Amino acid sequence: MLKRILIVLLLVQAAAALGVALAAQQAWGLGLWPALAVGVGAVLVLRLLISLHNFYLSWRAGSMVPPAFKVTPLGWLRLVLYEFHASLAASSIHMLHSTAPHVAAGTQQLPVLLLHGYACNSGYWTQLSARLRQAGISHLAPDLEPLGADIDHYVAQVRAAIEQLCAATGARQVVIVAHSMGGLVARAYLRRHGEARVARVITLGTPHHGTALASWGLGRNAAQMRHRSAWLRALDAADANSQRGLITSIYSHHDNIVAPQDSSQLAGAHHVAVGAIGHVALGRHPAILRQVLAEIAAVPLAARRVDSPGQLR
Repeated sequence: MLKRILIVLLLVQAAAALGVALAAQQAWGLGLWPALAVGVGAVLVLRLLISLHNFYLSWRAGSMVPPAFKVTPLGWLRLVLYEFHASLAASSIHMLHSTAPHVAAGTQQLPVLLLHGYACNSGYWTQLSARLRQAGISHLAPDLEPLGADIDHYVAQVRAAIEQLCAATGARQVVIVAHSMGGLVARAYLRRHGEARVARVITLGTPHHGTALASWGLGRNAAQMRHRSAWLRALDAADANSQRGLITSIYSHHDNIVAPQDSSQLAGAHHVAVGAIGHVALGRHPAILRQVLAEIAAVPLAARRVDSPGQLR
């Protein structure tokens, strides 16, 4: 579903770029290539303005940034440009393709279930999937659909994916790595089915207590992610202490979607705070990928029980 939407949006942007190019030719007498450069540039500027608007909204609703994470004006420029690049790559390239499942042979590492966030699909995990393959770690990234569904609707899909991954690898448990809304989906799964199948949950930029920017989103899931919504309060009240202890929340003090940024802090969970990284970039930044792999490797050996594997489709 999302792939078709992204293709339509790319076609609309291409048409807009062509329209601007034609107008530039007529108004200024430009040649073909300079006119096309103006058209493409106009579309990129528009997308950059949207990204800057998100940074502005997150700054207005943001939490205090600790002194150790303060950034310079040059640091802000790098942060904005890296996040803009990450958003362009995700929406215009990576999410046009699905992340293929992978079963590694002869590994004692637990398999990893990758849960994407709001308005994304499995293609979001392109960079992490490549790193997991290099590390010999089996993984599966389902597409959570439909896009605007109630977060609890995705729980059945997560349960099916976990059972599929365990059957294919022979593992009795999985590690969940979840971006943004995906972390709330993982917690909703734990609320309904418990932690028997889950050894660790690693969340990246998850709004555990909601975000002010969710009011700009569409769908039931966006409403549930509004800051301290009734759904989030009910989820918070239902979490068992043992489940909180499974969670490592990796978050950025400069997240441009989750605001206040300390909404990613969850009592009873482990926390890894970073700075100068935006929301979409959390799934591809080299430092975050290294941290995620370290968290996966740190799962106690006692949890890595393996039976006879099957096949992952």
